[in-house]
Amino acid sequence: MSKSIVVVDYGIGNVFSVCNALKQAGCEPNLTRSASDILSADKVILPGVGAFGRAIAALRDLGLDETLRRFVETERPFLGICIGMQLLMDQSTEFGENTGLGFIPGIVDRIPGTATDGSTLRVPHISWGEVRPAEQVSEDGWNATPLANGGEHDSFYFVHSFHCTPSDPAHRLAVVDYGGNAITAAVRRDNLMGVQFHPERSGPAGLGFLERFINL
Repeated sequence: MSKSIVVVDYGIGNVFSVCNALKQAGCEPNLTRSASDILSADKVILPGVGAFGRAIAALRDLGLDETLRRFVETERPFLGICIGMQLLMDQSTEFGENTGLGFIPGIVDRIPGTATDGSTLRVPHISWGEVRPAEQVSEDGWNATPLANGGEHDSFYFVHSFHCTPSDPAHRLAVVDYGGNAITAAVRRDNLMGVQFHPERSGPAGLGFLERFINL
């Protein structure tokens, strides 16, 4: 039986690119803002680009913040992409303080503008980067996620000025190096997962990641 995958349509960003990538990865996603469709889905994906404040306001205006909270309580798989990952946190400091969904305790702050050698880094961070397990993640824990790819550490495409810092280091799943700084590339808590990179723009590695998420 095929599994139903919902992509949340809340008027923010890259929903059509994500849907096209999911089709290439082998599923027919349902792009919707219907609460009943979201709550009956096997898996939900929350994409997004742009500013945190605008994104969380759009979710709340549509009443989707509460719908997503109810879905998360079902313990079915949930994936946030880019801003969709950042929205999982408690708050963001982008353009003032904005309260997030609070599904994963933590804060969203601006990326460091200085490398560990003292040189200046360009912000936003726009590049391909190898995603590797965070320090505390076990091999078994890593292999149980869609990021695991036969022992390889894939490279993905990043475009962002802010990054997530979970309050509990155990929720930090993966990192990417930027000027010697270990930037959070993925977070995880129970059935929740978020990735800062754009799988829909990451070629075969991105499609492989989405395929593994579909098949969870």
